[in-house]
Amino acid sequence: MKRLNNSVSAAWSRLGPRFLPFADAATAELPLGRLLRLSLFQVSVGMAVVLLNGTLNRVMIVEMGVHAWLVSLMVSLPLVFAPFRALIGFKSDTHRSLLGWRRVPYIWMGTLIQFGGLAIMPFALLVLSEGQGPAIIAGQVGAAIAFLLVGAGLHTTQTAGLALATDIAPAESRPRVVALLYVMLLLGMMVSALVFGVVLDNFSPFRLIQVIQGAAFLTMVLNVVALWKQEARNPALTAKDAPRTSFREAWGSFAKGGRASRLLVAVGLGTAGFSMQDILLEPYGGEVLHLTVSGTTTLTALLAGGSLVGFALAARSLGRGQDPHKLAAYGALAGVLAFVAVIFAAPLESAMLFRAGTIIIGFGGGLFSVGTLTAAMELSENGQSGLALGAWGAVQATAAGLSIALGGVVRDTFSTLAEQGVLGSALTGPATGYSFVYHFEIALLAVTLVAIGPLVGSGGRTRSDPSSSFGLAEFPG
Repeated sequence: MKRLNNSVSAAWSRLGPRFLPFADAATAELPLGRLLRLSLFQVSVGMAVVLLNGTLNRVMIVEMGVHAWLVSLMVSLPLVFAPFRALIGFKSDTHRSLLGWRRVPYIWMGTLIQFGGLAIMPFALLVLSEGQGPAIIAGQVGAAIAFLLVGAGLHTTQTAGLALATDIAPAESRPRVVALLYVMLLLGMMVSALVFGVVLDNFSPFRLIQVIQGAAFLTMVLNVVALWKQEARNPALTAKDAPRTSFREAWGSFAKGGRASRLLVAVGLGTAGFSMQDILLEPYGGEVLHLTVSGTTTLTALLAGGSLVGFALAARSLGRGQDPHKLAAYGALAGVLAFVAVIFAAPLESAMLFRAGTIIIGFGGGLFSVGTLTAAMELSENGQSGLALGAWGAVQATAAGLSIALGGVVRDTFSTLAEQGVLGSALTGPATGYSFVYHFEIALLAVTLVAIGPLVGSGGRTRSDPSSSFGLAEFPG
C-alpha cells in the first residue's frame, strides 16, 4: 500500500504542473490556504460584475420597464471608472503611511465603497421603476450613484488586491499566483451567475432586494477574510521621504510611437465591437426568445466559460510562437461569426443557436483580449510593463463603457422607429433594435481587422521561447 501511495504521489506531481497551471503556485512563504483565502477578493469582484452587467440590466429593462438607454448609461458608469486603474496601482505603489501599509488602505476603502453602492442600490431601483414625478429623478440619481460606487469600489479593490498578491508571492511563483487569481475571477462570475439564476427564478421586487443586499454582505465577508493578516507592515517603504517617481512623465514616454498608437486604436475598436451588446444580450433573450430570468442569467456563465476556453487556446498558441496580432484577428473573426448566430436566432426562434453565439462571443473576446494584451506587453521597454498594461486597460475600459452606453441608445432609437413603421413592414418586431446593434458590432469588428492587419508580422518578437510564452499568469485580473 505504501508503494502504491508513493507511485500515485509521484504521478500526481508530474501531472499537476502539466495540466494544472497553478498546481505549484503555493510555496513555503505563501501556502495554499493563505493563497486561496487571498483569492476571495476576486470572487467578490466577479459577483459584482455579474450583478451589474448580467442580472440587473435584464431585470431593469424587462421586469421594471426602465428604458434601455438609461440602463446602458447606468451600467457603463462603473466601466468608465476603470481607466483609473493604472493610477490606482501607481498610487498604491507610492502610498505614504505611518502604519507601513501600501495595499491594505486601498483594498479596505474599495470594499467599503463597493458595499455602500450595493446597500443603496435596490431601494434606488425600486424608486426608479415605481416612482412618480420628482421621485423618478431621485431614483435615477440614486441608481447612478449606486452603480458608480460599486464600479469605483470593485476596480480599487481588484487593482490593489492584485498588487498585494504580487508583493507577497515569491518571484518564482508570482506568475502562477496571478494565474490562480484570474481563474478565481472567472469561477466567481460563473458560480454567481448560476446562483443568481436559481434565486431569481421566481422574480419579485422583494427577492431582488434580498439578492443585492446579500451580495453586499458577502462582499464585506469575502474581502475581510481575504485581507486578514496578508500584508506585512513596512514603515520604511511608506515613509514620507521615500523616493517617488512621476506617473505623468512615464506615461508620456510610453504613449509615443506609431505601432503603439495603431494597436491601441485596434484595442478600442475591437473592445467596442465585443462590448456594445453587454447589457442587451439578456434582454434580447427575454424579450425576443422569451427566456426566463433564470435562463438569461446563465448567459453570463456561458460568456465566462467561452472566455476561459479562448484564453486557454490563446495561451497554448502563443506558447508555440503564434503572432499575437494574428491571434487577435482570429478573435475578431470569431466575434463576427458569433453575432451572425445571435442575429439569426430570432427568425429561427432557436434558443440553442443564441446560446452557441453567446459562447462564441466569449471565446472570440478572450482571443482578442489576450492577443492585444500580449502585443502591448511587447511594446514595453525599460521596465514599463506596468504602463503598457495600464494603457491597454485604459483604452479597453473606456471603449467598453462608451460602447455599452451607445448600444442602449441605438437599440431604443431603432426600436422606436420600427414601432412607428418608419423602417418598413418587415422591420416591426421586437428584435429590430437589437439587430441593428449586432450589425453595428459586426461592422466595428471588420474595421478592427483593417486596423490590426498591418501589425501582423510587423516586428513582434517570437514567442516560441517558453520563458516568454503567454499563459494565465500574464493576464490581468
